[in-house]
Amino acid sequence: MTNSTTQYIVVQPTTVEYEIKKSRFIGMIVSSTNEAEAIRHLQTLAAQHPHANHLAFAWRIRQADGFINERCHDAGEPSGTAGRPILAPLEGKSIINAVVGVIRYFGGVKLGTGGLTRAYGTTAKLAIDAASLNPWVEMALLQLDIEYSQLQTLEYQLNKCHGEIIDQQFTDRVQVTINLPADQKPHIQQQFTGF
Repeated sequence: MTNSTTQYIVVQPTTVEYEIKKSRFIGMIVSSTNEAEAIRHLQTLAAQHPHANHLAFAWRIRQADGFINERCHDAGEPSGTAGRPILAPLEGKSIINAVVGVIRYFGGVKLGTGGLTRAYGTTAKLAIDAASLNPWVEMALLQLDIEYSQLQTLEYQLNKCHGEIIDQQFTDRVQVTINLPADQKPHIQQQFTGF
């Protein structure tokens, strides 16, 4: 699923708690740029709560081709009552490269499928609402061969557009590899190479 609207990423991981009919729900949202990282975050959450009854989750991870990989899991709850309600607010807020895990400690009172759906969805929404989000910006790499006298100007331009030098080699000229917002690449390239 590709999305032309603004997409958001999680800047600060967040954990919240929600209680309903003696069941305790703990929701966590954290940035994950790939599935292996998302799984590690979920394993850490599970290790922090070894006596929890369930750990349902959902993630949305942007692939290099722009496709968004979505996955959700009910963790033993009735089908569709946990994973999907966690995924829905991630989709609704256009959040990518994030995983939301919701721990449940059963309180002895059955919530029913509607109650479970609301509880998991509410916990996910509370975690998402508490998180710090920034618009996602597509980045691009650019290699330049510049004069020493141009280096300070390049650093200034990169600072303005939130880019960075990730490698530089000094010979009679300076070979730099930079990471910058993709929409700034043509401007910077033209400014420093004339092309």
